[in-house]
Amino acid sequence: MSKVVAIMSMSLDGYVADSHGSVAEVFDWYTSGDVELHMGGSDPMTFTVSEPSAEHLRGLTSGLGAMLTGRRTFDDAQGWGGNHAWGPAFVVTHQVPAGWPRPGSTVHFVTDGIESAVRQARAAAAGKAVGVHGAETIQQCLNAGLLDELQVDLAAVLLGSGVRLFDNLADVPALLGNPTVIAGVGVTHLRYPVRAVDV
Repeated sequence: MSKVVAIMSMSLDGYVADSHGSVAEVFDWYTSGDVELHMGGSDPMTFTVSEPSAEHLRGLTSGLGAMLTGRRTFDDAQGWGGNHAWGPAFVVTHQVPAGWPRPGSTVHFVTDGIESAVRQARAAAAGKAVGVHGAETIQQCLNAGLLDELQVDLAAVLLGSGVRLFDNLADVPALLGNPTVIAGVGVTHLRYPVRAVDV
């Protein structure tokens, strides 16, 4: 079965966006090096990262088969032009936005909850991992016991306020396994397995 993996950039003090909703500071590491990485999708991007970060991103993206995200991330990314660079995207939302779904798009909308979204994304991933974006979506997956791994790109910045990644957790403490740590330029890449709780 496909692993469900949270993927987020976060400030050292736990924020994924500042008080104005901007993510610029936590994503500065995407331009902190001289190794070019080209991402596909309808709206292709090129990152210039350090070699350790490039190796981290290559390993991450090659293992992804689908993405799961929330409506705010979808809106902020303007729907990725209809095709996310890392595979078909499943957007958890209460209402499908106007003008969607679009012909030729690999963006799907799930209005019947996080469990259904994870099930659909796993089926689309065809054995590869499902990446999860967005603080609220990650929290929902953690609270439902659906998350297998946390990958946090810890940016070298303190934001002081904003959108926190781990604000609304139902079952704490949440136990994590030993981390894998990769030091980049302006970022530390942390990867934790989420340990199942014995009942």
